[in-house]
Amino acid sequence: MPSATHTQDSPLLSSALSLLTTAQVTASSEDVLVILLDSDALSGLPTTLSASAQQAIQASASRAGFSAKLGETLPLYQAEQDGFEQILIVGAGTINELNAGQAQKLAASIIKALAERTPHAVIAIDSLPDAAIEPFALALANKAYQFDVYKSKKSTNKLKSITLQSAQADALQARINLVNAVHIGQSFTRNLANQPGNICFPEYLADQAIALAAEFPDVLKTSVLDEAQMAELGMHSFLAVSKGSERPGRLVTLEYNGKKDDSKPVVLVGKGVTFDTGGISLKPGPGMEDMKFDMSGAASVLGIIRAVCVAKLPINVVGALACAENMPSGRATRPGDIVTSMSGQTIEILNTDAEGRLVLCDTLTYIERFNPEIVIDMATLTGACVVALGEIVSGLFSADEELVAEILQAGLEVHDRAWRLPLLEDYQELLDSPVADMANIGGRTAGATTAACFLWRYTKQYRWAHLDIAGTANTSGANKGSTGRPVPLLMQFLRKRAGV
Repeated sequence: MPSATHTQDSPLLSSALSLLTTAQVTASSEDVLVILLDSDALSGLPTTLSASAQQAIQASASRAGFSAKLGETLPLYQAEQDGFEQILIVGAGTINELNAGQAQKLAASIIKALAERTPHAVIAIDSLPDAAIEPFALALANKAYQFDVYKSKKSTNKLKSITLQSAQADALQARINLVNAVHIGQSFTRNLANQPGNICFPEYLADQAIALAAEFPDVLKTSVLDEAQMAELGMHSFLAVSKGSERPGRLVTLEYNGKKDDSKPVVLVGKGVTFDTGGISLKPGPGMEDMKFDMSGAASVLGIIRAVCVAKLPINVVGALACAENMPSGRATRPGDIVTSMSGQTIEILNTDAEGRLVLCDTLTYIERFNPEIVIDMATLTGACVVALGEIVSGLFSADEELVAEILQAGLEVHDRAWRLPLLEDYQELLDSPVADMANIGGRTAGATTAACFLWRYTKQYRWAHLDIAGTANTSGANKGSTGRPVPLLMQFLRKRAGV
């Protein structure tokens, strides 16, 4: 078992599936050929198979009562068709109507059927609609993800690589390379977010950023502010959160120069509260263990930066991580305390469990120095957003109609969706305080919106959007774990802005 102490180790590198495309596949006895069948007369067999093989497969499927409904699987052992000893037929429903969400479900069924069967599989994809290919490929890689670092008995998953068989292999290769980059970044995010709080704290995240920059020295540089430097800058809102912990806070920035010019960067800001007890406004005990995921915004920024580096996107991007641990102690902020943020605005802290906005507001002021074209922050910010939207879509807040449209469209294309919630000046009065410029909470109603309105006050110098990922960044319960969202959404957003 790894030691439960802080180390200066390099980042946890993801082991991405190698998703390769090829027009002609040489079969081996270890390979499994995966065939996607349409529910209409069990059609969709790859033309690379011989006529006799196609007839044998269709006959086997018919005898087994296989209907090809979405996700239905049927393994054909010792089929020995065209050199493949094993064939897995998978129902794809009506293939030509397959959307991104259905493609993800299809991929999940395939990985479940293959995981303990073979180290390599060949999937014939020519029957897939073009728009479904990338979501399908990414889901294949993501569904094979395992986090068993702290288990004595490791995963029995044998699957190491997948070949996507297509007559359009050459044209698809660049797109699949981008899928691999997204998967590498998303897995990095998940590896970080799945770490326990006794391993992952602010200095640990700073270490990951430093090591990541060392991997890509030609395009990436990083800097780390400690608490003394933040105090000199007047970041007393941020420090109001971090001062209650023995683990000091860190503000980390990563600058990716992919365009090799002075173009304004897209700045991504992530909430990095590595564990959130609620501070003096202590959270209930049940479920508090999931508060290790409260740094998912920062982990997502790191994952996006890694993916951008791997993909070599021609765009300039800055990542900013607001890293703190929210703990109760003799030094912790009390409800009713008043602090002055870096912007000069004063805040009455009515609830120390509304801490994410306190570290983010100073970070949003700090990143003005990068002269951003656009700023998008992502944060597991409010339980209210989970109540409103559940675990399906992320909450999106912005007064910038054009930016909202871009983000929503990117999410639809990769099935990492967001939903716009109101951001209106009418809600600002809920944050009024009789003793300071604002309070850090706005009462019982419209909690996700008032949190976004709080951040909005610090973003008047640039175009800005806020993603509340409290419901989408991780799953809870027996199968709890990081999802790595919204890495796919924002990689798609950056990719389109880069013209790739």
